[in-house]
Amino acid sequence: MSYCNWEHTSLLNQKYHDNEWGVPVRDDRKQFEYLMMEVMQCGLSWDLMINKRDIFRKCFDNFNYDKIASYDDTDIKRILNTMGMIKSERKIKAIIGNAKCFQQIRKEFGSFCNYLWAYSDNKTILYDKHNDGYIPVSNGLSDKISRDLKHRGFKYLGPVTIYSHLQACGIINDHDENCPRFSYINNRAQTVHKKRFLEKDVHKFV
Repeated sequence: MSYCNWEHTSLLNQKYHDNEWGVPVRDDRKQFEYLMMEVMQCGLSWDLMINKRDIFRKCFDNFNYDKIASYDDTDIKRILNTMGMIKSERKIKAIIGNAKCFQQIRKEFGSFCNYLWAYSDNKTILYDKHNDGYIPVSNGLSDKISRDLKHRGFKYLGPVTIYSHLQACGIINDHDENCPRFSYINNRAQTVHKKRFLEKDVHKFV
């Protein structure tokens, strides 16, 4: 069951599409994992991220943000020396800093999910024409959230990265209408239809 043009990717990526991508996430640990995988992806392919997911989980204590927030130089060296790990000290340090910012949002809002889902009034957004394959790389919502997260100290989370995260965590359902996952998600979530909003670099996927 691989659709939305994902059938041309790896088997691991197809499995991710068929079981995770777009399913509403209400768990902070998973939110953090998805976000930090987006951080690691910057400049790289998503296929590579999926292939290295187990390595990331090993390096970052299964994305336990409380543990990561306490990492020091010894942990950075350990991660950099892990076989198969992406050798980017800047990204590793960004994830550690982001974990600390993540904790602050949890203190302020009770959970990161409370913070993020408030942007969509706790509903999954269905944008006009997206289910026909007209998908942007970012929009007004992702830009707004990105600017707020940057103000709070987060790194590597620009509007394009945030748009990808909103797709992944189910705030935006960008599955094709002919993909079984489109209706699967809609039948299990509160949804809201919205007009396209300040979209950039829209591509037609067929």
